[in-house]
Amino acid sequence: MNQPYFVVEFAHSVHGQAKRVQISYKWLAYLFGSFLVVCLLAFGLFSSYLHMSWEVARYHQLRADFDRLRTRYQDLQRQSLQHSQQMASLEDLATEVSVAYGISPPVSANHEEVADLDSLLKPSVKESIQEYNFLKAASYSEIDRRYAFQWQTHTQPSLWPVNGILRSSFGGRNDPFSGEGAFHTGIDLQAPKGTPVHVTADGVVESAGWSRGYGRLVVVDHGNGIDTYYAHLSHFLVLPGEEVRRGQVIALSGASGRATGPHIHYEVRLHGTPVNPYKYLSKVTLARVSRPKHNDLGL
Repeated sequence: MNQPYFVVEFAHSVHGQAKRVQISYKWLAYLFGSFLVVCLLAFGLFSSYLHMSWEVARYHQLRADFDRLRTRYQDLQRQSLQHSQQMASLEDLATEVSVAYGISPPVSANHEEVADLDSLLKPSVKESIQEYNFLKAASYSEIDRRYAFQWQTHTQPSLWPVNGILRSSFGGRNDPFSGEGAFHTGIDLQAPKGTPVHVTADGVVESAGWSRGYGRLVVVDHGNGIDTYYAHLSHFLVLPGEEVRRGQVIALSGASGRATGPHIHYEVRLHGTPVNPYKYLSKVTLARVSRPKHNDLGL
């Protein structure tokens, strides 16, 4: 005869008395079902934890890949800019060599092309009218500023900007911060903080302010497309628009911006392209010159 419950007997080892516990099928089903639900919940929580851990690891991996790609992209941008500056400097050097040795460009045999070139060089009626209106409406100060460089006598940079020691030359070098190869657009002259900085030619101060890695920067326009840059300054002694004369003190040296020590970063730019400033430096130097060393000072 089937019974609707289980009987469990417990016997005492000393007295020999037995105790019976009856467990019905219904309660046994409840216990089994509860155990199964707990197992399923535990399995679900463990699976969710594993999935979350995988997602977090994947996120960190993607973030690391993104940072690495961004750094690589910035490096490529910097290399592209340096190559562009090098190409522009080489083109400028090639032009100077051609002019110095009298090498002229080939003459076109097509007379129609020569005629077209003459027509392009001649001002149009509209341009002539615009020039006339400017001269008619301009004040004497504006006209004087526009033709200021005609009466200046020392428009070619021909001095050393500071009484310092040459530490880094123009061209390729190792960046003092990253240690990687870089193109140096000027020269670095080591000088104690507060050393007078002299403008190397007559001109007009184009700007005097903060400029990223240059720190405190003075830019002087000398006309004919020639500009000079004086960077990492500690103090300005001129204002934008001020006319300056060759040898005039325009600032004091320092270590502002991207620099590892007090010095002056000096550049000569021709139509916006950095060129080697050595040919513009006077043999009667204002600076003490030594061989460039590897302990570069900054930008």
